[in-house]
Amino acid sequence: MNSLKFLAETIVKMYVTLLPAIIAGVLVMVWCKTKIMKPAMKPMDMGKNFCDGKRIFGDNKTWKGFIGYLLFGTVSTVIWGVVCHAANIEHLNFFYAYHENTFLFNLMTGFLLGLGYALFELPNSFLKRRLDITPGKTISGGWRFFFIFLDQADSIFGCALVVWLFYDLGIGLYLLYVLVGAFTHIVMNVLLYLCKLRKNPF
Repeated sequence: MNSLKFLAETIVKMYVTLLPAIIAGVLVMVWCKTKIMKPAMKPMDMGKNFCDGKRIFGDNKTWKGFIGYLLFGTVSTVIWGVVCHAANIEHLNFFYAYHENTFLFNLMTGFLLGLGYALFELPNSFLKRRLDITPGKTISGGWRFFFIFLDQADSIFGCALVVWLFYDLGIGLYLLYVLVGAFTHIVMNVLLYLCKLRKNPF
């Protein structure tokens, strides 16, 4: 019973800590569909090919999306810091275990969350281009479920790593973060698909 209680409390802390990243991910989906900063919708690989003749990341990884993650990750974290203080739930946020909930600290961690989110999506895109998987799609066959998981977990690897910089998660909690984050990502993608903000749920 104590183990289940500890697990439940830990998962709650995980959600409280990374809620700004979840919000930022949703806002970026909306952001990329607006006409704001339209020139920034250019691919991050600038249409260039790797040495194998295939695109580096593909058209779906744009500078506008990258900027969006930095912007909304930072803003969401700053606002969430105010909410955590007002609601007296700072003790549930891993970031505040050893650091004060200040504007500058939230500014820094929010920027790093956005950066981690954006950068850790790139290796997955790079790998999928090598395997000729269409951008925004997944592979069929035996590797399908692996790539579905990777698609949902890639950004969480980055965000959880940022948390680890400020709180000693250890490898066990880090991997649990990734699993919980991947599950959450799947649920969010289905909801975004139903809201017509995604072309497909996976």
